[in-house]
Amino acid sequence: SLCGGCTYQNMKIEAEIALKEKQVKSLLEQAGIIIESWEGILSSPKQKGYRNKCEFSFGDEHKEGPLALGMRKRQSYYEVVTLTDCNIIDKDYLKIIEATLHFFQKREIPFYHKARHDGILRHLVVRKGEATGEFLINLVTTSEINFSLEEYQQELLSLRLEGSICGILHTQNDSFADIVQSDQTTIVYGRDYLLEKLFDLEFKVTAFSFFQTNSKGAEVLYGIVKDFAGEAQNKTVFDFYCGTGTIGQIMAKKAKKVIGIELIEEAVAAANENAQRNGLLNCTFIAGDVLQKVEELQEKPDLIIVDPPRDGIHPKAIDKLIAFDAPEIIYVSCKPTSLARDLQIFQQNGYAIKRVKLVNQFPRTVHVETVVSMKKII
Repeated sequence: SLCGGCTYQNMKIEAEIALKEKQVKSLLEQAGIIIESWEGILSSPKQKGYRNKCEFSFGDEHKEGPLALGMRKRQSYYEVVTLTDCNIIDKDYLKIIEATLHFFQKREIPFYHKARHDGILRHLVVRKGEATGEFLINLVTTSEINFSLEEYQQELLSLRLEGSICGILHTQNDSFADIVQSDQTTIVYGRDYLLEKLFDLEFKVTAFSFFQTNSKGAEVLYGIVKDFAGEAQNKTVFDFYCGTGTIGQIMAKKAKKVIGIELIEEAVAAANENAQRNGLLNCTFIAGDVLQKVEELQEKPDLIIVDPPRDGIHPKAIDKLIAFDAPEIIYVSCKPTSLARDLQIFQQNGYAIKRVKLVNQFPRTVHVETVVSMKKII
């Protein structure tokens, strides 16, 4: 497979799951983590077409070749493989890619060339609400656009999709870095968010906020968190790196009070709105860096839930978390190496690692989610 997206294309899913479990287990053992109860790995409810967010890159299939839109080629800095078939997204995505590519090929609009810093087309970010079938499409270009966004909108809206397009956005990005970021984002059509459901809660997901990329898998993952948290009626729960506030709101149904912290302001605005939408009055979400914001929290947590980005918890932030002296901590991790490093610190500071359970959140890729329950040794 040329595509740089998936690693385990040809492996049977049972073998993939066993391999991931073994890798995480040996990694934690090598780090000297003492685990009281190892609870195995759960499968994703959907093995195929499960992804609800994709960032596609514009480029050429080979130097000076035709315009392509899809994933960067394996081991290649420039070349892009146009996706015409894919295990982890559904057919609607492929139709959106095909229509977009055709639209720009016909008009001979050039892609943004990373080395020369010229050209126009950068990325296409597509998000989908699994429960609602809503698509949010964000076209990312430089600010020098020489085509009609109106015509592009008509092209997309004429597609026959199983889902429905709820919003088309245009983001301008003139930075040199090859990442999706926004100098300015405007609504071309519809609204700037989609709706998604987890359990019986509804979530507004905006263009740049973090949301688990496998919605059905997220229910399994958050189900483990709920299980690990147990009865939380009188508990004050801190939810760090909370994104659009999914875990916090799932916990709020059972807890006395939930306070979430998230860096991305757009996600926090959505989180607070989602809490109101779901009638949860015992949740507050705060925008800012966990490292700084923990200083401002006056309450004493009974439970801290952390779901940090891939690099894990900032070393200084870990010290501050430990200083809260919370009786229990639940750590949701998307990268086992940073988890192992962080757990060593918790273990050295008097936390016993009680339960560990995995979810194969991203079938066919190397990624795995791990949930850890820790208790303070009195």
